[in-house]
Amino acid sequence: MRKIYPDATAALEGLLQDNMVIAAGGFGLCGIPERIIDAIVDSGVKGLTIASNNAGIDGEGLGKLLRTKQIKKMISSYVGENKEFERQYLAGELEVEFCPQGTLAERMRSGGAGIAGFYTKTGVGTQVAEGKEVKSFNGDDYILEEGIFADLAIVKAWKADESGNVIFRKTARNFNQPAATCGKTCVVEVEEIVPTGSLDADAIHLPGIYVQRMICGAPYDKKIEFRTVRESV
Repeated sequence: MRKIYPDATAALEGLLQDNMVIAAGGFGLCGIPERIIDAIVDSGVKGLTIASNNAGIDGEGLGKLLRTKQIKKMISSYVGENKEFERQYLAGELEVEFCPQGTLAERMRSGGAGIAGFYTKTGVGTQVAEGKEVKSFNGDDYILEEGIFADLAIVKAWKADESGNVIFRKTARNFNQPAATCGKTCVVEVEEIVPTGSLDADAIHLPGIYVQRMICGAPYDKKIEFRTVRESV
């Protein structure tokens, strides 16, 4: 099976359509699939529902898709550092489903495992629980959260072999691993592709069975959301 594509546009060919659901890895600007996001922007696809911890920042990451009004709904945990996200939400231009970070990760993981839903205490008695089934276990209330089943998963990794076995680098793993598993098709961009068999099997974070398409997006400019330096003395 062919997994390696020359660029993000080629890797997304035939996968994009209006009103689809996309699970995206990343946390702020850490571990975001920026080459794939740029290709989605260029495609003009619209009405997207995107499950991601946040929407990047203004003009970076998923913030680019907000700027072009291609996102209809965000399923997210955090909206800080993105004024356009805030503006669109408060203006009623963007639907937002707030979801606690751990719950969001588990909803993605559940979708990847074929689990339709699970009960959690997180959010009981808050706005998060509104409209959701509540069930009592041993005297404690839990709310039912549904697994996320996306049409497409887009993720960023550090290294992969030609069979699609993937290694993430430190905190850049974040939501990439669960997001990768819950899409019908998973497209991964990596910094380096090496021959099959050259990676330590015990170091693999995402087995190639989950990866359908892959690109090498290097070189990358490592962006920093807030650069803080010590004052000179």
